[in-house]
Amino acid sequence: MSHMLVLFCLYWSHLIGVFGARTSEIQSFSKMGGDTVTLNTDVTEIHEDDDILWNFGAEKIAEINRATGIFIIYDAVLDGRFRDRLKLNKQTGSLTITNITTQHTGPYELEIRGAKLSLKTFSVSVYARLSVPVISSNSSQCSSSSSSSSSSQQNCSLVCSVVNVGHVTLSWYKGNSLLSSISVSDLSISLSLPLEVEYQDKNSYSCVLNNPISNQTQHLDIGELCQTCSARLPVPVISSNSTHCSSSSSASSSQQNCSLVCSVVNVGHVTLSWYKGNSLLSSISVSDLSISLSLPLEVEYQEKNSYSCVLNNPISNQTQHLDITQLCHTCSVHTYCCGFTEAVIRSVVSALVGVAAVAVLVYDIRSIRGGDKKQISYIL
Repeated sequence: MSHMLVLFCLYWSHLIGVFGARTSEIQSFSKMGGDTVTLNTDVTEIHEDDDILWNFGAEKIAEINRATGIFIIYDAVLDGRFRDRLKLNKQTGSLTITNITTQHTGPYELEIRGAKLSLKTFSVSVYARLSVPVISSNSSQCSSSSSSSSSSQQNCSLVCSVVNVGHVTLSWYKGNSLLSSISVSDLSISLSLPLEVEYQDKNSYSCVLNNPISNQTQHLDIGELCQTCSARLPVPVISSNSTHCSSSSSASSSQQNCSLVCSVVNVGHVTLSWYKGNSLLSSISVSDLSISLSLPLEVEYQEKNSYSCVLNNPISNQTQHLDITQLCHTCSVHTYCCGFTEAVIRSVVSALVGVAAVAVLVYDIRSIRGGDKKQISYIL
């Protein structure tokens, strides 16, 4: 009878231990990849009869039994994802995971068996470190909308992108206002988010990549990225039009003029202009794409003013300054050189003709004199 009573008491105490198991609320941790997380047992010291088990999901990853001297880490389980990452505190039984990765995301359970059963659950979320999003121009999507006959508003299409990300949100902001966003919960996926802005837009734009614990921001430089979209302007080319050299004669001098032309190729939404100092002389504008432009100018050879040809669109310009001496030299000196050569040739030819004429004249005179002498002798 007494034997049965002892067995009953032991069984009852076991039931009390099992059903009296203390389970606290789930403790959650959010960590970045590479960080360290410690899961505490909340005990100051392990008792001699305590048996401590750590589980990741249904897999046992560590065990402590002070009575038998067992301190075991099972870091080879689950394809070795915990290898060289687990540390056990022999005094408190707390578990530390170092250099944590997204593979270590999940539930962890602590079970302490002793005078009473104690259970504790942890939830660990690990996020990969975020890369800075990349903003690029989508030049094939450049567009323009004409607002008036004298100007055109250029738009630029951009795209913000990231690769190999998971559990993130990618967003476009105008100042502090959200414009658009896209979220993904998968792992190792690529994201892209488009945006179209006006080329002359002075607002600040930014692309933000974020997860629940961190973010990365890339600010937009419209002037730099949309420069390709709106086409970088070429430097205009100034050349002399030698077939149009001209001169204007006066009573005392002859003033030579030189015809020039400023040209550009494959341009659009631009204005080509001639300037004399800061004064506009002439200009031509075009709103089409990939067209060639040319603008003539006639200057005096001895002109001392500064001239420049300017190609511009609403956001940038390119200037070519005129060097009259260099470009008009061929046009002016060619006329002078040819005139001098021709004069020399004409002088030589004239001299030769003169000598020939004199020779003929002398011969004729001698011939006539000889004939007269013969005639006189015959008469006599």
